[in-house]
Amino acid sequence: MRLGYGLNLEQTQKLIMTPELRQAITVLQLSSLELSLYIEQQLQENPLLELQEESGAGEDEGEFEWEHEQGEPDREYDLDWEEYFQDSSDLGFPRAERDPEPPAHNYESFLSQAPTLMEHLMFQLYLSKCSPDTRAIGEYLIGNLDEHGYLRVSVEEAARQLAVSPQAVEEALKLIQTFDPPGVGARTLQECLLIQLNQLGIKDGLLEKIIRYHLVDLARGKFNRLAQQFNVHVREIQRVADILKTLDPKPGRNFSTPYEVRYVVPDIVVEKVGDDYIILINDVSVPRLTINPTYRAVLQQENQDSRTRRFVESKLNAAAWLIRSIEQRRLTLYKVTSCLVQLQRDFLDHGVKYLKPLNLKQVADMVGLHESTVSRATSNKYIQTPQGVFEMKYFFPSGVNNGGGNGTSAESIKKMLQEIVAAEDPREPLNDQKIAEILSKEGIHISRRTVAKYRSELGIPSVQQRKRY
Repeated sequence: MRLGYGLNLEQTQKLIMTPELRQAITVLQLSSLELSLYIEQQLQENPLLELQEESGAGEDEGEFEWEHEQGEPDREYDLDWEEYFQDSSDLGFPRAERDPEPPAHNYESFLSQAPTLMEHLMFQLYLSKCSPDTRAIGEYLIGNLDEHGYLRVSVEEAARQLAVSPQAVEEALKLIQTFDPPGVGARTLQECLLIQLNQLGIKDGLLEKIIRYHLVDLARGKFNRLAQQFNVHVREIQRVADILKTLDPKPGRNFSTPYEVRYVVPDIVVEKVGDDYIILINDVSVPRLTINPTYRAVLQQENQDSRTRRFVESKLNAAAWLIRSIEQRRLTLYKVTSCLVQLQRDFLDHGVKYLKPLNLKQVADMVGLHESTVSRATSNKYIQTPQGVFEMKYFFPSGVNNGGGNGTSAESIKKMLQEIVAAEDPREPLNDQKIAEILSKEGIHISRRTVAKYRSELGIPSVQQRKRY
């Protein structure tokens, strides 16, 4: 085989991810809170960025006057930031007026936090009449409770760690089990339920036996088997099940945790005004950026060092690109939300039953963007509507085709399934096959297994557990 050298000329197309493009993609997929943190990081890294103070129009006019004075046709460097000063669009949001007098402090300015389970139990322990040794053991036991209120250490291990007798640990544990909430300090589910019965003063032998030995059969709805085993009417088992439903199997879950997220800040707010919907980009928490005017003098100096001038220009272009990326994020969110409001108008007007199946391609074709751009714009973001606060991905549900040729979303089917179960006769509940037949009459053709899947996702029990005797 003959080897040799040669030159070939080829023309290819490649997509190069520049740092600016990568930054724009990052900014697009951030939520409002994440964008605020990202901007704070950029403020520390780029000296040309600074927070824009909300003021009158005189300050802006000074910026444009400086821009026109520096607008020479032939320049040694190409400054991309000039486009930023020429683009003053803000999607119709007026500038916030500065309040001449700060508001006085009131109770709404302070944030309160509910006590944790440990704090609630420690407070009761310090108020109880017990010896210092029992209090020390109780502090150790309370520190070993999980978020549901169950003790996750054995009595023997606690006694070994504290160098005390198991009887002393049992005495401290009995004291904790009398605290609020009822059932706290239990080691098993059966013990938790029995503690609650004792505190409520319920004396029922059949109920205690079922809790101790047949709790699994009761949870599976095997009422007839339990009635035959205890030689009672099935209604007695039903009565026992009704009492158990009033008890709390996780007594500690109603207390806050140190890292609990209590609310979601919506990135977009959709409000109905008359017959139209108004879209507001909720970026109040996002700092407004501008370019530091101090560094403009560096670009005006003719005898400036080229290295210094090049550094300032690179930071200036990076700052202008970040500001444009933030504005482009607002514009993209506005376009995508406008499309969602147009396509899901029935959902906004009437509720979940009218949510239509939707995919990213439909929205991307309408707004003239790529599917990946729409996906990034809707990820990790929430929208506040008259129907509630939803994740933006919620507006892209899957669905099935109905008899009329239109699609029905899975969320709409789940809502209809809930209404069917709520209207059924509890003495003769509908099984999954009958529910599928009812939906088929409405033009929604799904299988029995799909009904069982949706019912499980909604937390609806099976037909045996829903039946009343």
